[in-house]
This record gives sequence, structure tokens and C-alpha cells, in this order.
Amino acid sequence: MANLLRGKNKPIFTPHVDTGDHVVVINASKAVFTGKKETAKSYMSFSGFIGGHKSESVKARRGRRPELLIESAVKGMVPHNRLGRTILKKLFVYGGAEHPHAAQQPEAVKVR
Repeated sequence: MANLLRGKNKPIFTPHVDTGDHVVVINASKAVFTGKKETAKSYMSFSGFIGGHKSESVKARRGRRPELLIESAVKGMVPHNRLGRTILKKLFVYGGAEHPHAAQQPEAVKVR
């Protein structure tokens, strides 16, 4: 998925240029984790205030906002700079099968 966002499948790929496409991910709530990650993996955040640590398991995050599972995974795959932030703006993730991008005629890409 990150390769599609970056444009690594194109002959004009250049590492410092955004040559990728827009990517629409549907059914994010059906993402599969191997092993015990569903209960053992945790996502942490810190607000900056005393006692502001929050921890959440994959199961809890899937129930609250399944889009964040895919977004955080892809965020770790793109460069951590201005280029990466620009690339992430072209990623659209939806928990269900419905999305508002039908007018752009998206092509389906099978990912395992």
C-alpha cells in the first residue's frame, strides 16, 4: 500500500518526488492481525499533561475507529518528513465498503 502511495511501481519513480497515486482503502474493520496482536499489541498516546498517558488494544481501537489501524501502519511505512506528510494526505481509509470516491472510478488492487 505504501508502495502505491509513493509510486514505486512506476518507471518515473524518484525517491524525493511524490509520484504516487491516491489510494482508497475499504473494509478496514476486517483487517487481520497474526498471533496474539489482537489483544497484546497496544497503541499509546500522551497528551502532554500529568497522567495523560492513554493505552488502547487493537481490539478496542477496531471497535472505536478501525481506520486508525490502517493509517498508523501506513504512516510507519512512508518517510518521516514533509514528503511523507504529503503522501499521507492521499490515503483515504474507510471502515466499511461504502466510500464517496465512486466518481473517480477507482481500480481494485488485490492485497493478499
